[in-house]
Order: sequence, then C-alpha cells, then structure tokens
Amino acid sequence: MANGRGRDRGEPNFDVPEGRVAGPGTLDLRLSHQDRAGGGVASSGRDGGAKGRAKGGAKGGSGTGAPQRRSPARKPRKRRGSFLGRLAYGCVVLGLWAVIGVAGLVAYHASQLPPIDQLAVPKRPPNIAILASDGSLMANRGETGGRVVSIKELPPYLPRAFVAIEDRRFYGHFGVDPVGIARAVAQNLTRRGVAQGGSTLTQQLAKNLFLTPERSASRKIQEAILALWLEHKYTKDEILELYLNRVYFGAGAYGVEAAAQRYFGKPAKSVSLAEAAMLGGLVQAPSRLAPNRNLPAAQARAAQVLAAMQDLGFVPAQDAKVALAQPAKPAGSRGGGSANYVADLVMDVLDDFVGKFESDIVVQTTVDTSLQATAERALVDELNKQGTRYNVHQGALVSMKPDGAIRALIGGRDYAQSQFNRATTARRQPGSSFKPFVYLAAVERGATPDSVREDAPIRIGNWAPENYSHRYEGSVTLRSALAQSLNTVAVRLGQEVGPKAVVQTAQRLGISSPLQANGSIALGTSEVTPLEMVGAYGAFANGGTGVIPYVVASVKTAGGKVLYRRGEGGLGRVIDPNAAGMMNAMMHETFVSGTARKGDIAGWDLAGKTGTSQDFRDAWFIGYSGTLVTGVWLGNDDGEPTKKASGGNLPVEIWKSYMSVALKGQTPVPLPGMNRWRRAPEAATTASVASAGGPEEILGQIFGTNPQPAQPQPRRRQAQPQDDRNFFEKLFGVGE
Repeated sequence: MANGRGRDRGEPNFDVPEGRVAGPGTLDLRLSHQDRAGGGVASSGRDGGAKGRAKGGAKGGSGTGAPQRRSPARKPRKRRGSFLGRLAYGCVVLGLWAVIGVAGLVAYHASQLPPIDQLAVPKRPPNIAILASDGSLMANRGETGGRVVSIKELPPYLPRAFVAIEDRRFYGHFGVDPVGIARAVAQNLTRRGVAQGGSTLTQQLAKNLFLTPERSASRKIQEAILALWLEHKYTKDEILELYLNRVYFGAGAYGVEAAAQRYFGKPAKSVSLAEAAMLGGLVQAPSRLAPNRNLPAAQARAAQVLAAMQDLGFVPAQDAKVALAQPAKPAGSRGGGSANYVADLVMDVLDDFVGKFESDIVVQTTVDTSLQATAERALVDELNKQGTRYNVHQGALVSMKPDGAIRALIGGRDYAQSQFNRATTARRQPGSSFKPFVYLAAVERGATPDSVREDAPIRIGNWAPENYSHRYEGSVTLRSALAQSLNTVAVRLGQEVGPKAVVQTAQRLGISSPLQANGSIALGTSEVTPLEMVGAYGAFANGGTGVIPYVVASVKTAGGKVLYRRGEGGLGRVIDPNAAGMMNAMMHETFVSGTARKGDIAGWDLAGKTGTSQDFRDAWFIGYSGTLVTGVWLGNDDGEPTKKASGGNLPVEIWKSYMSVALKGQTPVPLPGMNRWRRAPEAATTASVASAGGPEEILGQIFGTNPQPAQPQPRRRQAQPQDDRNFFEKLFGVGE
C-alpha cells in the first residue's frame, strides 16, 4: 500500500508551461524583482538573479541536489529627496504646529474675556460742562474733563494727525497690522530710536476700553482679540471717533475736547493745524510731552506729526510749512484758575438740583467771566503789591446781584496752590461788618439814623470794649456812629435790643453759621463766611427782600433737555422798606465821612461797612450799589495776625478796583429808600469835620493839625409809627 502510494505520488511542479499563462487555478509563487531585497539594484543584477532562479529551479525539482551556490547580495541603497523639499516639508509641519499653538493661545485668552455676544463698549463717564452766563465754557468736571464730540464736527486735519503718527495704515488693516508689527520688531531689534509697540489705533482703543495698563504678552493677545471684535462691530470712522473721545492726554483730560480746552483754552473744533499736530503727538507720552510742562519737546513731536501728515498727503506742503513756522503754544487759563472755585461750588450744590445722571450735562451759571477775571486781578494784584507789607497771604471776594445771582467768586489767591474755597467755606470773625444787624435790630425797635447814643466807656462784667482810636466822641447820631464804626455805641445798642435779637436779625437775613448770643456779638465775634455776609447785605441793596445766593441758573442734558431751571425764590420780605431805607442811609455815610471814604465811586450811591477782627486777624469790607453787592475778606489761613490790615485799607482798595470796572457803563441807580433819610450836604460836611479823629482819618495829616472833634447836636428822634413796631413784633417775634 505504501509502495503503491509512493508510485502514484508525483513531485509538485511550480513551473508554468511555456506559452501558458497561470490561470485562476494555478498558483504562481515566483518572486518579482520588487519582492526581492535589493530590488532597486542595477539591471545586471536583476538579470543575474533571473538566471540563477531558472537554474536553481531545474536542479531543485528533485529536492536532492546540492545547494546552489549564490553570488553575494549587494547592499541596498536609500533613495534621497532634495534638501529644499525636506526644508519645505519641515516648515509646513512647523507652521501647522505654530498655527495650532497660536490658536490654542488665542482660545485660552479669549476664554478669559466676556463672551463675544455680551461684549459692549462701556459707557463713558458723564462730563459736567460748567458754562458762564454768556454760554462760554468755564470748566469741565467729571472723570473725563470734556464732553463727547462727533468726528463730523472736527476739522479734517485733527483726526488725520492721529492716523498719520499713530497708525498710518489704519484704513487698510483689519484691527491688527502685521506690517506695523514687523516694522516694530525690526526697529526694536536694531535698537534704532525709541522702542516701538506696533499697536494700531484699534488696539489702543481696545486697551483703553476693556483692559488694564499691564504690559504683558497675555494682554497683547487679548488686545488683538478685542481689536478684531471692534473692527467687526464698528466702521473705521466710528472706531476713530471712539478713540478720539477716550484717549488720555494728560492733566486729567480724556478725549480730544478736554485736551483742547485744557491746553489751548478752546473747543476741539476750533484748533489750528499746529495745535492739532501737537495734540496728535501728545498721546505717545502725555506726561513728558504736555505743552504746559515741556513746550520744546511738545513742539518737536508736533513737527514729526506734520511731516508724517505731509508725507501721506493729509495736508498741503504749504500749510505744513506755515504750521511749522508758527508752532502751537499753550494758552493761559481764562479768568485765571479762579473759575475753578466757581466750578467747585457748582459741584457742591449740583445734587440739590438733579439726581443721578449717566450722560453729559451742561450747567449754566450766573457768573460773568469778565467780572470773574476783573475780581481775580483786583485781589491778586493788591496782595502781590502790599500783601507782604501787611502780612496778608490770602483773600476772598464774592460779588452778586441784589437778587442773589453770583457774578464773581474768588475763593483764594491761587487755585493751583490751594483749592480751599475761602469764599464759601472759611468761617472767620466779621468784626464791625456785623454791626448793621445790630443797628437794624435797633431801627426795627424805633431808632432812626438821627437817634443819638453816647460814645463813652462801657463795661459788661469783666469786658470793657474800646474804640479803635481809644478815643470817645460823646453824644453821636447812629448815622455817624455806624460810619465811624464806634464800638461802644454798637455794644450799647446790642444791650438795648438784646443779643438774642441781634442773632435773630442776622439769621433772618440769611446768616446760617452758628452765632453766640452774648454781648460781644455786637462786634462780630461769631464766625461767618464771606458768601453768607454778602447774601445778607443783599437784603439792604434790594430794599428788604431776603435772598439766597445762587450760582446755578439751569441744568440741561447735552441734547438740550432741561433737567432744572431756577424759578423765583428767596426768603421773602425780611426788612420793612422804611427800615431798609434808614440802613442804606446810615451805611451810605460810610462812604461820605466814614471808614470807606477811599472806596467812593463818583456818580453812584454806595453803602457798606468795614470790619476788622481781634488782633487784626481778619479785614473785611462789604459794600453795594443798587445793582451789585460785593464783599472782600483778607487774612491768613492759620489765623496769624496781619500787620494792621484793617477793613478801611486793603479790602476797600480791592473793592473799589473791582467795582469801578463792574459798574462802568451802567446807569447809576439810587439805593432803595435812602433819599428819604439822606443827610443834607451841609450836615454831611459838618459831620466829616467833626469826626476828624477817627481811626481812618487823614484830615489831620493834610492840615498838619489834630483838631478836637466837635460834638454834633442831638437831633430829635423821629419816632417810628407804632404800627411799624407792631408789624415787626408780630412778624419776627421781637419786642423792645
């Protein structure tokens, strides 16, 4: 069986007969040259291999032949591509990884920002524009320092100045400028000039709107993301307008309007080409390039801006040449810095008129800018001239119409040096300028200007007040006593009516500071503010109506919507017209024969009262015409005594310097009710000679004599009708 099988079994044959193709049922196990190791060798190798295979196949069919001897195989050779190809391939790979990395960084930092659909440009803090009575801008208040302006209301060269120097490809890029970044990198690497940042205007805006001033790679990435969002959300002009209204220019000025007002004293729409170039160059380094601090550097930077504008065709060469020849200069502050005292007062009272507001508002005041400047000059010039001599370092001035509208307000010698508003906040002893309230209380109880009192020593407990001159006139009329500021007469009147009545009278006229109802109140020992005193004197000037001094006339939105408008207001009638006439007649005598003679202005009926506090610490004068009430205070903030500065010298001189200008061109008007009680001219002359020994007197110096004052003859007191006394008792709760 075994042998039978062996005979029938044939050897396998893997050859395909010649001329026959291996069919589906035929197994072809031959190796192609691609299947062999070293298949990439030369053709001679491949031919030799084929012969070997044929020869080996014939002998190996029996499986018993000797091993076929093979020639050694050649070492395979690797295929090599070009160097440039491999470099390109590597760059592509690295580029892909870089893109992935950047995308990851962008995604990470974008995740730190609010969602895009929730992004919104934050509201600009509202600006408060404070205008004078004629509509001119006095000051801006708020966090920005200026109102929002439209790009359409600006001269074309102003926005172009920023584009030329900060981002010349602004209208061509998509928020991020690759060319600008490359230029900045090259500039920084070669260390030529100032280091460059490569930020576009859009990126700068994004930083101002959304980010902190931190300088880091993370912030720059977020800045770029936000810049792309801004470019998608807004047009180029809208982005530029946002930028111009948000960028910081130094000195507390945010936005081009605030900067134009701050540095040039004019609105942005009125700046010249040279000024526009200076503003455009300023944003690079506001503190270093501010024209009011470093004008040469500011002008040099402006020249660079003009060159860039000319290079880009933004301005004609001739215009640029003119601007270079006439560089911009900062303007002096209009009305000096004193307008800021008015602005501070406005901000103090604004909450009383309007509630919370989120957009720009405009406050119209009662202040006259020309009078404000005149008042400042009068005060500052006098202090510069004589302040050292009298050891006086500070002062305040308030001027208002008899209805309470403030026309000028100076809170100190120099706002830049001290922002403390002495006109509205400093409480100081008014001295004899408080005496009219004592005399008014006496008049309301039956006294008249011709009533007589004794000027003689007086003692109240341990207190023995004396006159300024340490002399006594004997029997004098109230008219003369007030004009000569005789202390003993004022104290006697105060005792007659009672200190409480004096306090009530002053409060009725508008004095709101705490007053001490004691014997010395007649000499003005309780502290008050200049604004209170001027307001109280307003009742005399207008014939008896109490006033509340005010500075705000109206408040509107930037669009013109009225938020507040002042109506009729005040304290009503606080002095009987007849009593007001008597007070005006007595205080008019101060200019005729009393302590304010040097303040007289020809052609005008004037009235007022000087005041000097203890140890010459305070010097006052408050005087008025029928159209204007003005008060002046001088002294030192620390209460240091002056060198005999009194109400009759420096304050009167400042008052006259101001009022001479303020009343110029006006038609003189009489003081209410005064003519009925005016002293006859001959009597006034007699009184002037009789009072030659007063503290402010100069007749003795003129004539070289020291005449004894003549005693005026007592005049019969003109009794006030009983109905009038009853009227005041019922109205004000006072009696004899």
